[in-house]
Formats: sequence, C-alpha cells, structure tokens
Amino acid sequence: MAQSLTRRQTLAALTASVGASLSLSTAKATPAAQPSFTICLNMSTIRGHKLGFVKEMEVASKAGFRSVEIWIETLQQYLKNGGTAVSARKILADTGIKVENAIGFAPWIIDDDSARAKGLEQLKGEMEMLAEIGCKRVATPPVGAQSPGSPKVDLHKAAERYRAILELGDKTGVVPQLELWGFSPNLSRLGEVMFVAIESAHPSARVLLDIYHLYKGGSGSVSLPLVGKSAIEVFHVNDYTADFTKEKITDADRVFPGDGVAPIRDTLKLIKRTDMPIVLSLEVFNKVYYAQEAQTVANTAMTKMKAMVAGI
Repeated sequence: MAQSLTRRQTLAALTASVGASLSLSTAKATPAAQPSFTICLNMSTIRGHKLGFVKEMEVASKAGFRSVEIWIETLQQYLKNGGTAVSARKILADTGIKVENAIGFAPWIIDDDSARAKGLEQLKGEMEMLAEIGCKRVATPPVGAQSPGSPKVDLHKAAERYRAILELGDKTGVVPQLELWGFSPNLSRLGEVMFVAIESAHPSARVLLDIYHLYKGGSGSVSLPLVGKSAIEVFHVNDYTADFTKEKITDADRVFPGDGVAPIRDTLKLIKRTDMPIVLSLEVFNKVYYAQEAQTVANTAMTKMKAMVAGI
C-alpha cells in the first residue's frame, strides 16, 4: 500500500512539474503587449522659462517623462558653456531621460546652391553632436522656404534634397524627420510631405506630423490612413480652441491636449501601430504656460498626456 501511494505521489509530482513547465513556456511565448504610444515632452512647452539643458531634463524627469524632444540650440549652449557629450549623457542617465528627437533649423531645402551647401554642413555637424548623446532623429522642416512670399520649391528637387540629408543620416546614425509646417508656402500639406518622402526613394524616409500643423495647413486628419504606418515614428500633439480658424491660428495659440476641439483621439487611432510605439511629443508655445512655474507646466503636461492616450 505504501509503495502504491509513493507511485501515485510520484506521478502527481511529475504531472504538476510538467504542467508548471508548460505554463512557464506559454508565458515566455506570449510577451506582454507593448504600449501603442510613448509619451514625450517637447522642450518648446517649457522653452519660455529659459531653464537650460540640465534643468529642462530635471523638470521633465520629475514630472514623470522618460522621453523628450530637445532643441539643438539649447544643447549647443550647454556645450558652449563647458558641458561635454559625456556629461550630457550622464545627465540623461541620471534623470532616466531618452532624447527621442531634436528640433533644428538647418536650411536644407532652399534653391540657393551655396546657402543649401552651408545648410547641409550645419546639419551634418548637428547630427554628429546628437549622435554623441544618443539621439537618433532630427526634425527637418522647410527652413528658409517657410516665409510668406517664399517661392515654391519644386517637389522633385525637394525629394532629391531630402534624399541628400537622409544619406547624411546613413553616415551619422541620425535620421532626418521630414516635418510638415502648416503655415509655410512649402511642405504645408500632407500630400506634399508624402510626395517628397516617397520620391526620395530612401528606406529611412520618415515624416513628422502635428495636430496643429495638419489643421493650419488644411490637410486635417482624414487622409492619415493613406500614410504608411512605418512612415511615422514621432508625432507632435497639442490642441486648439474653437476661437481660431486655420487662417488666424498661430504657434502660440496651441493648448494642452483636451483643452480644445482638435480631433486628437480619433487622429491617434488612425496612426497607432502594432509593431512599435509612436512617440507622441507635446509641442506648445503658450505664453500663459510660460508665466507659470516650469514644474507646474511639466506636471500638467504629463497629466494631460496620460488622459489623452487612455484607452486608445
């Protein structure tokens, strides 16, 4: 009887062991679903506070952000004042911050050959600087061709010029994100930006879109499903109120997500990816926010961003 009981106990133990192993194997084979979005703070949101690179990272980190978009000028000033790429990386590590993208203004698209060549040299230097702190993207809007009255740049030439800076990206490891500017005579429409990206015929081509700029330029969000999912890695979010038509609204009129009438959540549903999270970067330039404490603004930004993506 004792021997029979031992056999039953042994069999039960083996069965439990096999079951546990199968459960563990199944758990390993089914990884947890990744989030659809990465919440990010564009430093434009606290740029009016003139905090400098170090303090900006500290404020963003304290608010709970782990991803940011920096402005190249701010990083350059930090380096000019004695900072180094090594110390910048340490600050990022200490604050738990990743620099997802950088905002720059190199004139890469303009028709003037000499000025454009200088713009490419500027961009190359900025890319190399960004690579040293671990940033792998840089915004490339139509700088130099954005003022009222600027001549229209031929889109085929724009595509060639975008390819040229994408090739700089191949060398530096920093990919230029083709940015739509709704107020600009050039690259103000989604179709124009997509034409340039596609005709560049480069596999790294990416577009940088924005809730406000899609409204300002008149494209809206209705055509976003036509944009290939892999084309968008970073997307600027903000809101606007019913007080402003697209003709009258300016950069400074943007508000926190949820404080206006923009179709933000519907837009995010159109662009969300399943293969990787899209970086949603809050970009506003609101003087009312600049008059508040920087930490208050960053804290509010995090609260608004969490509410924005909840349930999407």
